Amino acid sequence: MRRNDRVRLRTVAGASAAAVVGALLALPGGTAQAVSPDIVISQVYGGGGNSGAPYTNDFIELYNRGTTAVSVTGWTVQYASAAGSSWSRTTLSGSIAPGRYYLVQEAAGAGAGAALPTPDATGTLALSATAGKVAVVTNGTALTCGSGCATQPGVKDLLGYGGTASSAEGTPTGNLSNTTAALRAGGGATDTDGNAADFALTAPAPRNSASPGGGSGGGTRIHDVQGAAHLSPRSGQSVSAVPGVVTAVGASGFWYQDPVPDADPATSEALYVYTTGAPGVAVGDSVTVGGTVSEYRPGGTGGATNLTTTELTTPAVAVLAHGAPLPAPTVVGSGGRVPPAALISGTASGDVESAGPLKPATDGIDFWESLEGMRVELDNAAVVGPRTSFGEIPVVPQGSTTRTGRGGILLQAADGNPERVIVDDVLAPTPTADTGDTLAGATVGVLDYSFGNFKLLATATPTVTSGGIAPETTAAPTAGQLAVATFNVENLAPGDPQSKFDGLAAGVVTNLRAPDLVALEEIQDNSGATDNGTVAADQTVAKLVAAISAAGGPAYSYRQINPQNDQDGGQPGGNIRQVFLYRTDRGLSFTDRPGAGATTADSVVATAGTPSLAYSPGRIDPGNPAFAASRKPLAGEFRWNGRPVFVIANHFNSKGGDQPLFGRYQQPARPSETQRHAQATVVRAFTDQILAVDPNASVIVLGDLNDFEFSQTADILTAGGALVDLPRTLPPAERYTYVYEGNSQVLDHILVSPALAATAYAYDIVHLNSEFAAQLSDHDPQIVRILLP
Repeated sequence: MRRNDRVRLRTVAGASAAAVVGALLALPGGTAQAVSPDIVISQVYGGGGNSGAPYTNDFIELYNRGTTAVSVTGWTVQYASAAGSSWSRTTLSGSIAPGRYYLVQEAAGAGAGAALPTPDATGTLALSATAGKVAVVTNGTALTCGSGCATQPGVKDLLGYGGTASSAEGTPTGNLSNTTAALRAGGGATDTDGNAADFALTAPAPRNSASPGGGSGGGTRIHDVQGAAHLSPRSGQSVSAVPGVVTAVGASGFWYQDPVPDADPATSEALYVYTTGAPGVAVGDSVTVGGTVSEYRPGGTGGATNLTTTELTTPAVAVLAHGAPLPAPTVVGSGGRVPPAALISGTASGDVESAGPLKPATDGIDFWESLEGMRVELDNAAVVGPRTSFGEIPVVPQGSTTRTGRGGILLQAADGNPERVIVDDVLAPTPTADTGDTLAGATVGVLDYSFGNFKLLATATPTVTSGGIAPETTAAPTAGQLAVATFNVENLAPGDPQSKFDGLAAGVVTNLRAPDLVALEEIQDNSGATDNGTVAADQTVAKLVAAISAAGGPAYSYRQINPQNDQDGGQPGGNIRQVFLYRTDRGLSFTDRPGAGATTADSVVATAGTPSLAYSPGRIDPGNPAFAASRKPLAGEFRWNGRPVFVIANHFNSKGGDQPLFGRYQQPARPSETQRHAQATVVRAFTDQILAVDPNASVIVLGDLNDFEFSQTADILTAGGALVDLPRTLPPAERYTYVYEGNSQVLDHILVSPALAATAYAYDIVHLNSEFAAQLSDHDPQIVRILLP
């Protein structure tokens, strides 16, 4: 399955997180009868200055377990003896930041001991060293209760310590001593309204507002869990009561973010919490979450080569409050954090997950990793590829460089375009969009990763402003020009809707201006993807030829060779192959030399200094391992106004199995290119044989080579000037026939022999598919118009 939201193919032991949430859910009211969403008593010590005491003063410590600062001006901390109902007060002032402490120094004893850290407030309350009652109250009125104090108006939190305390939340703690204090668990964050359960009796450890933040383990925040590398430093460990605000809710989990970030741009401030089912929380809930820190590696394209995402599993979720303000999104682009412009990873070789600290200022893969799970905003995001059938829209921030003339972004040898991110429809529908469009205004979502890409899961449907691009139309050939095109028609089969045939026919007749010769790739057999042993494709081609005629085009003939069943790769059962589609009313004819079958190897015959093909049509070296489970080159001999023209139609091995650009391993391995290099070597040797007989021969090599114009595949074909790769002759902004994950790139080529390259030819990539959501094929055709010498 494609989705990453997150229909996990695994099970999680224990109760569902929804049940855990339900068990812990306790929303704040006006008294300490409910779990406090923010200010709690985190520590009490009454033995200050007594015999053997480590500190000279008693103290009361408060902690903000919420996600926003709380003013305590005018509040009081109050004390009463274990059995008493007369309360003494110390007035507070200032505010307590989320995850921070507040130290109230009280009376000193007569003995020795160390001074407390600088207090945030000072009073004169003389606390019992063993048993008593302490309350934090949101006003200055003294309490008068001896029991039931937790329910009194204004009581924010209550601690009964010592077994004789007459009032407590739940059961009082055990007795304290001159050397022990009552410390709330989770660094102050744990609150279940049970004093005995929530507090431990241990050596006093006073903390003030300058102390490290609180939470599990004495200060665990989300950025501590995420760390500054690809893998969490806490992976496999349990954490508890890590605070934040819910920013997005999915089908089986939620994202939450700390509104109090640290100063390190390499540490993300957000996490995904995997609940297995409906999370039971809402956007804007202030929560604390405990659980196991896990690294989840999503499946899909890349599999084990994908990066992981850090998440909390088997979570215990406490909802502290509703309606908390969401942390402001991080703006990516102008006016915010600007991603690297060219480098995806500076790791020369190896696993980025073991490469050490992130380098978000220089490495694109680290830049996006540092924002994992966080709210991210792109303003007027530029759409650089069409919305896919999976609801994905590739975008870049405004101001990105290396753009195409129609609004895309070019893949180049040293630039994988690290600024790209995919807007996905996991949380909200995405609109139809084409290359060159703009997502108007702010597109906000949470940043995720799956299928080899970083994904911005938009939390509201973006608005599209059209860029206005339209399918291109090439120029018509002149009377003396031979017009030759290549067009991958993407698994065309008779069972496809008539609308696909009609659309492709319109592309041939109108946009390509009815070329003399079209080399078609991905023509399937008569039964399409049904794997029933059928290999003939006459019905497929006849249906396309009829659609071309119905669109006002000429009568086309065709030549091809049926492959062996299931031996040429592609969609199982489809038996895709290349086909020569040609018209004969402008001076082109096909030279038939029959006799070749699927396994017959064509060859070059020299007769008195003139080359010819032994078979036309024929297949080039079909038994060569270079073409195992891949399409065999189709060679044909044509004549244009009496002159021989040799044409080789290709569909090289696909890129399946290559590692993703934003993958775990850098630099990405491309094992598929080994076979393409071997295929190019075979085709190059065949063209060399033709040119060895006649260096001025007219040779055209074309088709879907599944490789870039800057690739070694293209280098093999062009080395020494044997052939000229026409995509290389275009300005960079025009070099693309395909758009993959937002990268505009060349996969399809036309190469010509030196004699043809010396003519006044015209070459055009005709953009009518790859940039559009409504596309009949994922490839753009291209055409060359040549005045033969």
